[in-house]
Amino acid sequence: MGRPGTFRSIWLAMKSWRTASVVLLSFSSGLPLGLVWIAIPDWMRSAGVDIRIVGLITLAQLPWTFKLVWSPLMDRYRPPFGGRRRGWALVCQVALFATTLALAGVGHHPDTPWVVAALAFAMAFAAASQDIAVDAYAVDVLRKEEQGIVVGARIGIYRAAMTVAGALAITMAGQISWLWVNVILAALYLPMMLVTWKAPEPEAPPRTPRTLKEAVWHPFLGFLARHRALEILAFVLLYKFADNLAQGLLRPFLIDKGYSNFDRGIALGTVGFVTVLAGTFLGGFLTSSMGLGHALWVFGFLQIFSNIGYVFVERAAVHHLLMYSAIGFESFTQGLGTGAFSVLLLRMTQKRFSATQYALFSSLFSLPRLAAGPISGFMVDAIGWEPFFWLTLLAGVPGMVMLQRFVPLGVREPQFTIEPPRWRDPLAPAALWRRGLAGGAGAFAFGALTLATLATLKAARAGSPSAPDFAAALTSVFHPADAGGWLGLAGLAVFALACGLVTAAIVAARHGAARDLDDDGAAQ
Repeated sequence: MGRPGTFRSIWLAMKSWRTASVVLLSFSSGLPLGLVWIAIPDWMRSAGVDIRIVGLITLAQLPWTFKLVWSPLMDRYRPPFGGRRRGWALVCQVALFATTLALAGVGHHPDTPWVVAALAFAMAFAAASQDIAVDAYAVDVLRKEEQGIVVGARIGIYRAAMTVAGALAITMAGQISWLWVNVILAALYLPMMLVTWKAPEPEAPPRTPRTLKEAVWHPFLGFLARHRALEILAFVLLYKFADNLAQGLLRPFLIDKGYSNFDRGIALGTVGFVTVLAGTFLGGFLTSSMGLGHALWVFGFLQIFSNIGYVFVERAAVHHLLMYSAIGFESFTQGLGTGAFSVLLLRMTQKRFSATQYALFSSLFSLPRLAAGPISGFMVDAIGWEPFFWLTLLAGVPGMVMLQRFVPLGVREPQFTIEPPRWRDPLAPAALWRRGLAGGAGAFAFGALTLATLATLKAARAGSPSAPDFAAALTSVFHPADAGGWLGLAGLAVFALACGLVTAAIVAARHGAARDLDDDGAAQ
């Protein structure tokens, strides 16, 4: 029987309980994010908690950033019920139900912010772990023709849940108190547990890693052995970089232009939310009909050139229709690119290590967004808003160049395969250590020079009467004078460690460490 047509494939995907379960589980992922990121800081500040403590409470978001650290454990071990992915999701949902209900217990006690902070952190850890399990389940269970339509629906349901636990929860708390709001939010996890319990297992469950070392090391080897793996990693980092730069300081840009709180709220909270949601859903849908390769190219160009709208906003006086149109169009194209990019992540992830690899890709995807703010601030301070927005267009070119490297223009469906066996001679562990140390040392030196350069430029911008001394700035990196300096040195050490491990993994993959892994990560 031949492959079903595009529209029949979409129809079959929409009718599948397998697809519906993946989409519905995204609601359970969005609830804790809206509560921790949006509602709890608003609740604490409204209750009169010191702004410094509110700022510290926002550190509860850290588990979402570092979920890669414990994702190999969820690849290696499985609960005694519910399967490897669904079992972990159930454990996390029970924890989310319990912590949200416990949060209701302090609903009338805003004088206990540290209790709220502890519960928020526990909730974030359970939520990040649930994301690992649910994302891995989506990779394991979905068929190729179902991925496009599911991506758009997943993100739509996810953002709807964030709104329920965020903005809607804040509004409801003014009417019925935070105690009852948290009770209601906790109750929403009960039907999610039923969905998880009834969700189908993968048609061909991948083999579980036999050891913890295999669960930690092989996901990276399995990916790095792919053809042009480094180009793909660069593409993951660069594809949406232009969009990240434009979004990094959008709220300060509107403030500088003179738009009111109401204007900014409508633009970013309503227009931006609705259009990015529509774009993401449409992007996932069109990826199925256009083909992943075509979608990445078309949506990539659109999300780059949509930044031109902000140039016109900068040139004009306060003009509400122009501002709403620019934000709406840019957010819509941002959603289109996200929809296609999310399908790409599903395709690249090997099923055997789906928890760890998907966590790796999603973490890499978030890095440019974290870096965009500081980079944007420096550029705007140096050249102003209009030249900055023009330069964001150029910032999108490297991502498209990397796209051409592994998905040439005109290719409908890219193939991600293990590189043909052109292995070099295996290396002894000592040789791997040496190469890893060399990579880490190079990264440390690069980071130190970068920090010294930034310190020198900062002194120059401040108009210091003495000439900026690069040597002194470099020396200060290694001899911190305050807590900020020590924090910078610690961050530099972590960066060097990560680069050293990546270097060792790349060398090991190129020297045959992944020769026994096929494209699904199973032993040959």
